[in-house]
Amino acid sequence: MSSIIQLLPDHVANQIAAGEVVQRPASVVKELLENAVDAKATDIKLIIKDAGKALVQVIDNGLGMSVTDARLCFERHATSKIRQAEDLFSLHTKGFRGEALASIAAIAHVEMKTKQDQEELGNHIIIEGSKFVSQDPAVLPKGTSFAVKNLFYNIPARRNFLKSETVEFRHVVDEFQRVALAHPNIYFTMYHNGGEMFNLPNSNLRQRIVTIFSGKTNEKLVPIQEETEIVSVQGFVGKPEFAKKNRSEQFFFVNDRFIKSGYLHHAVMNAYEGLLPNGAQPSYFIYLNVPPNTIDINIHPTKTEIKFDDEQALYAILRSAIKHSLGQFNVAPALDFDRDPNLDTPYDYQNKNAEYPKVQVDRSYNPFSDEKQSASFSGGGSSYKKAEISQSWESLYVGLKQDTLEVENFTLENEEVTASFFDEKEEEDVAKHTYQIQKKYIVSPIKSGMVIINQHRAHQRILYEQFLTNMTVHQASSQQLLFPLQFHFSANEMQIITELQPALENTGFVFETLNEEYLQISGIPTNTSESEVAIVLEQLISDLQDGIPDSSFSQNDTIAKSMAKSLAVKTGAYLTEKEQENLANNLFACKDPNVSPFQKPTFITMRVEDIDKRFSL
Repeated sequence: MSSIIQLLPDHVANQIAAGEVVQRPASVVKELLENAVDAKATDIKLIIKDAGKALVQVIDNGLGMSVTDARLCFERHATSKIRQAEDLFSLHTKGFRGEALASIAAIAHVEMKTKQDQEELGNHIIIEGSKFVSQDPAVLPKGTSFAVKNLFYNIPARRNFLKSETVEFRHVVDEFQRVALAHPNIYFTMYHNGGEMFNLPNSNLRQRIVTIFSGKTNEKLVPIQEETEIVSVQGFVGKPEFAKKNRSEQFFFVNDRFIKSGYLHHAVMNAYEGLLPNGAQPSYFIYLNVPPNTIDINIHPTKTEIKFDDEQALYAILRSAIKHSLGQFNVAPALDFDRDPNLDTPYDYQNKNAEYPKVQVDRSYNPFSDEKQSASFSGGGSSYKKAEISQSWESLYVGLKQDTLEVENFTLENEEVTASFFDEKEEEDVAKHTYQIQKKYIVSPIKSGMVIINQHRAHQRILYEQFLTNMTVHQASSQQLLFPLQFHFSANEMQIITELQPALENTGFVFETLNEEYLQISGIPTNTSESEVAIVLEQLISDLQDGIPDSSFSQNDTIAKSMAKSLAVKTGAYLTEKEQENLANNLFACKDPNVSPFQKPTFITMRVEDIDKRFSL
């Protein structure tokens, strides 16, 4: 029998490896930015076209590469970061596997320009699908420029699996922000389709956070600082009143490397226990510095998961450091049951000396005397005189009997009125037809039995069709606000709202000001309260960035679903009889009352026969 096992060609092996390292354009952004940081660059530019599908280019002023290194860097397992296995436990660089550039070159058109500072000429290399097209000397500035074009051009199936441009761009921005937050001492700029998205000069950590997430972020940051033998913790956490519904502002860094850790996230949430409303997520930017030999990074292709030697100790230190900062800056209330707050001295009186009060007494004052003697006080200089009474109090009642009427001859009707405005038959007709169960379901009797409606899903369907009609057929009415509402979002979020402005105005929103820093809303939809506006906008931005729901046919459909999800009456809300009836009537007036916008049933029916069968058991 002939042998059937064969060695795969290098270009096939590289394409297979690319599936682990390069999942989407954001993966290319991450690898190229980290290589630029490892090259000791102080100025890094990221240029994106079509959310990275057409072009991802990273330009840095780092060390550059020699002629040999420029050719060798595209080979698998070629790296300058480590020399032996023991180096994995003393890593001070981002990369170490030597697979990224080989994987990227296998599934894209790559153009690299690099030059070292001491060299007169640099190298210009073009690679297409792991094949070297050309390598020529060129006049170049110091540093390296990587241009990755037409990602997944030779793997159409992988390209078809990419999400929409909005979703892919959101992932690119996430990777850019993670690297920029980890290195505030590096100047970062980002361009998308020719427009500048981020311009981040080198600064301290707090300024870098504020520059990325808008100026309003500065007032909600609480610093944390803790030094121990195991770990050094520093960074910022957000005040509870600024908590969001999503996790867009939650960052963990270990030795300047972004990581994801559900265990450490639980420590943060534990520190906020009792301070956050249900479902709210705090913002945090936490930097951990640990000895390199106490962590293992080489457990996941994306290097975002890390194993710690002593996770329990890190959990306790992180939790106590956050609780200490929240208490120190008076964010969390301190409870001391032995202290009487009424005995606390106000801050304004702590350094003042006690003074005897000055009391003045008018010893000649007699409240029962007919005439009051005038009294003068030396301190005030005021005098009081008694007003003379012209007549006695009996004169007030003189002549009243002449104006009174004799009421002896009047009779009053004291019979009970038994008539009614409504007949009893009419009262039976307006009897209650709906009932609310567990503040979750609405039960209404019908001819064949009864219908049970899920109030949350039913209201979603009603609002969804209303918003969709307003955006596609006619503009909805809005209620004007006496005082405009002002909101601050990041640059990426403001760009999304700008794109959505026409559709949001059709739903009833009125934008007074909309620029890169903040937005002002002077009108909101009639079925929306002021407190719900922030929730609606945050949920809408999150859904559009995540591409939820995937079944949306258009942007209007996505907006209608997101707003319906945010504004629908929640499970556990009490509804009056009139609200229950309106909800049931509006549901069955919808075009598709059977399912919610997310394809879940809104109601079920139970026939009398089915109920009879239950009792016959």
